[in-house]
Amino acid sequence: MKKWWIWVSMFLVLSGCGFGEEQDVKITVDAKIPIDGTSPSLQLTRKQVYTGSLVLVNKERKLHKEAVPNDIIDLGVRDELTKGFELLESSILLSEKVARKFGEMVEAAAKDGVHDFRISSGYRDMSDQEQLFEEKGEDYALPAGHSEHNLGLSLDIGSTSGPIDQSAEGNWLKKNAWNYGFILRYPKDKTNITGIQYEPWHFRYVGLPHSLIMKEKDFVLEEYLAYLKEQGSIQVEAGGETYQIIYVPAYVPVSKQPKVSIPSGSKYDVSGDNIDGYIVTVLLTNIL
Repeated sequence: MKKWWIWVSMFLVLSGCGFGEEQDVKITVDAKIPIDGTSPSLQLTRKQVYTGSLVLVNKERKLHKEAVPNDIIDLGVRDELTKGFELLESSILLSEKVARKFGEMVEAAAKDGVHDFRISSGYRDMSDQEQLFEEKGEDYALPAGHSEHNLGLSLDIGSTSGPIDQSAEGNWLKKNAWNYGFILRYPKDKTNITGIQYEPWHFRYVGLPHSLIMKEKDFVLEEYLAYLKEQGSIQVEAGGETYQIIYVPAYVPVSKQPKVSIPSGSKYDVSGDNIDGYIVTVLLTNIL
């Protein structure tokens, strides 16, 4: 069994901040990281296959209960997180991390004179999703556990000035959401892959640099995860930073489970794909 080792010499925060303008993205396939066998190793667990910002949730892949982040909050009682946009309802739930990233994005849009954003839907628990499915039917809703709204990382974005796809807010998102870790989850030309009709309002947080790579290669999440699995390891230059992204297969004998070498004090990010693997992302700037 092939082992993947990651050597990082600096303190890193993978969630990062958004970039203010369109970024050049350079991708190198099968790039390698120097190995240092003295670094302590982290044993990846099966549970991690089902958690993280890149887990796939669709008609075929049901989310596990572990996938829901533990920072789900009610935006209706957190005024400090709703500056610069409106809520369609008094109570909308969302991951606090995603809410803060959305706030950063809205603040950037305001500097461009775009400021009529509204969140119309966020996180739904299983019972709410099941009720919606019963009311709307399969043509307009997904069964409980198969909707991204059950994950807490997706939100429906509207505009107070009109339909989002006919508004300045929608146009701004098409050009800039990628720079802040958000992707348009169900684009018009990918319905045969996502299995969902075009939804110009539905955005999903996947984080950097993944959103930038998906934009560069015109991938939806299904395509991106398949690409990472196929390539195994890619190196990405984006926004002045260099990242290493490695796909690690999960379903192997316990004795041969892959390990990742992490220097003491360093931060890293692991997300499962909700299928059969892990995606390990690390910032390499200043060590190459």
